Amino acid sequence: MGTQIDTPLDQVLVGDCIAWLRHLPPASVHAIFADPPYNLQLKGTLRRPDDSLVDGVDDEWDRFADLGAYDSFTREWLTECRRVLRKDGTIWVMGAYHNVFRLGSALQDLGYWILNDVIWRKSNPMPNFRGRRFTNAHETLVWASRGPESRYRFNYAAMKSLNDDLQMRSDWFIPLCTGGERLRDDKGDKLHPTQKPEALLHRVILSCTNPGEVILDPFFGSGTTGAVAKRLGRRFIGIEREQAYADAARARIEAIEPAPEDAAAALPSKKEQKRIPFGTLVERGLVPPGTKLFDRQKRFEAVVGVDGTLRCGLATGSIHKVGSAVQEAPSCNGWLFWHIESRDGRLHVLDELRETIARENG
Repeated sequence: MGTQIDTPLDQVLVGDCIAWLRHLPPASVHAIFADPPYNLQLKGTLRRPDDSLVDGVDDEWDRFADLGAYDSFTREWLTECRRVLRKDGTIWVMGAYHNVFRLGSALQDLGYWILNDVIWRKSNPMPNFRGRRFTNAHETLVWASRGPESRYRFNYAAMKSLNDDLQMRSDWFIPLCTGGERLRDDKGDKLHPTQKPEALLHRVILSCTNPGEVILDPFFGSGTTGAVAKRLGRRFIGIEREQAYADAARARIEAIEPAPEDAAAALPSKKEQKRIPFGTLVERGLVPPGTKLFDRQKRFEAVVGVDGTLRCGLATGSIHKVGSAVQEAPSCNGWLFWHIESRDGRLHVLDELRETIARENG
């Protein structure tokens, strides 16, 4: 193992990823996004009869002598990533059909715990010109924690909010990187053959990190991870072996304006919020004893007791128990079922009052 260094935050490290990973302190990053070489260029796999590449990738970083060499490389960098990942951290590993199954096997062999496989469905995939296969319109992201015991972060509420208040699914419909976002060289050609869209990294980083936390990308390429991390108020570490890509990434990130501090924090999930009993609203006079509560359609009317219980006909008990009883349902979230009527006759869900107290309590 190489001599360890202080965590090099917001830097692009040029060189071999395994060598640099061995220098990083253990448990020093909160998340990892890795888009490793696809291993496209093994003899006889993905070349046309004229020896041109089917998938358009022709770089030195994607050359391996055989599958054994590729698998050995994969296990080496994943081993070092697990060492530098915090116990509560997660890793995203991305691949296409050429390599994702080998990546998934290596992750499990090394002790990672797979949480999801996410399909990135491309809205504008490259056509299949030969007409001998289906158009390859997706790639796969494997999301894993450091181990089965990890208390990993998942910003559920933020993902739900990002998806118009619907649970975020594991199939993401996002276009390829095009237009002004695509970095180009002096000739106007694509600077990097596999530059990922910022929308994809926005979703990845927002889902599993908080502002100020560190995300590592050992295959930094054109710097999409660093650019999005900076915009979202996160820190990053990038490792890139090609100097030209590293230089372009630094310039790109330098031009990014970070989000204001008050905009960078994701909405906390209900599990993360401090528990506030309904009785607190009664004590503080927000819902005084004797107040009448209603469901949204005003089918049911309940009266609030001095101890925070409700009475609705023969049903008595907590806001949840009475809500369940009147609906003849096995359970009920009373915060969302019961409403209080304002002086202008409008109904307000109880959860709005709970949010008021949560903000006051910081």
